[in-house]
Amino acid sequence: MKSGRLGINGLGRIGKLSIWQHVGRKHFPGIVVNIGRPVGTSLQDVARFIEKDSTYGSLHNYLYGYNAGRLIENLDEKSGSMVIDGIPVTILRDTRNPKDIPWKSHAVEIVLESTGQFTDPAEPADAPGGSVRGHLAAGARKAVVSAPFKIKDKTVSMPKDAVMTVMGINDSDYDPAAHNIISNASCTTNCLAYMIKPLLDYFGSDRILTASMATVHAVTGSQLVLDRAPKAGATDLRRNRSVFNNIILTTTGAAKALSLVIPEMQKIGFIAESVRIPIATGSLIILVIDIQDTPGGDRTDRALINQIYRDAAERGKKGYLQYTDEQNVSADIIGHPLAAAIIEGEETHTRTANLTFDLKHLKGYCEEVGACLGGSHIHIPVTKAVVYGWYDNEMGGYVHMLADRTISVASMLE
Repeated sequence: MKSGRLGINGLGRIGKLSIWQHVGRKHFPGIVVNIGRPVGTSLQDVARFIEKDSTYGSLHNYLYGYNAGRLIENLDEKSGSMVIDGIPVTILRDTRNPKDIPWKSHAVEIVLESTGQFTDPAEPADAPGGSVRGHLAAGARKAVVSAPFKIKDKTVSMPKDAVMTVMGINDSDYDPAAHNIISNASCTTNCLAYMIKPLLDYFGSDRILTASMATVHAVTGSQLVLDRAPKAGATDLRRNRSVFNNIILTTTGAAKALSLVIPEMQKIGFIAESVRIPIATGSLIILVIDIQDTPGGDRTDRALINQIYRDAAERGKKGYLQYTDEQNVSADIIGHPLAAAIIEGEETHTRTANLTFDLKHLKGYCEEVGACLGGSHIHIPVTKAVVYGWYDNEMGGYVHMLADRTISVASMLE
């Protein structure tokens, strides 16, 4: 255990499951959770909420198996304290503005910002309604954000003390002397990064012509159980429809976030789309890429694509990328440990075609060029590859990697 406590702002899906992660890992000697409002009728209600989960079962069973007993004890209503599997946990219920949370008096050094509300690293600590920088003003040394950065003012660039990382991809971009606000990107970006990076390493950005992805994503807490009339000014009316009864088209910021995590992607035309489906967790990315082959050389095929992923999975030390030849459904990867992406090799598909281009349509074309090439038409072999990658967008993938990021930041504190 280290000296400083971990602060968690928010007790939604990410906040709650992060408690499970850090209670199990026991890196921090204590955890302080800010809810910012009363919950239920007593601290016991908070404890019950932490202990039980509709997706992953009970905390004690998750950590120790079906014979385990309850792990939460020593509840003190006045101080908001309890002990979870030997780790002191304090619940704060008074303020929601980060700058007013008493992190310093609770010896919190690192705050996990998991509310989803404070994602703009450019906003000042005293911004109306709060800001992620408020955690630093309140005494924390570092803030780890469980979402991609979203800078509201488009004229403002990324602050020098902020960085977005994906563990095992660009986590070395984090400089403990320079960065105080660290984004762990999104669950989708974490998965996508591990699907794209092995292909970039093998083919290079010059041979990947275009790429697109669609995430078939489980529901999130921002969606509604039943249809509701939209708020004034709402432009996306689908967000107010029932998650139980619909496949809902929505948006994702994965493409923009990926370019921050893997700068090479800025050279490639890339589109990202998202579809929400009515399941609790367990999501899928369908990645489609166009690869330029070498005329007269070996063609890119399914066997090669799968071998690239097998090799990358074997080289990885943390298990963030995994490969399988099994046939899976979404339930099979719920709670699956470690993996940002699980490549389902049986569903990899490729098709190669010779594309014909008329150089006369290019600006600056001259007949001398055509004469050298034997005509204005050139033929280029291009392979379209489709790759499927599973990810548990809650505990198994994202929250696990978020915990790795948080602990790594804590380990580098002086």
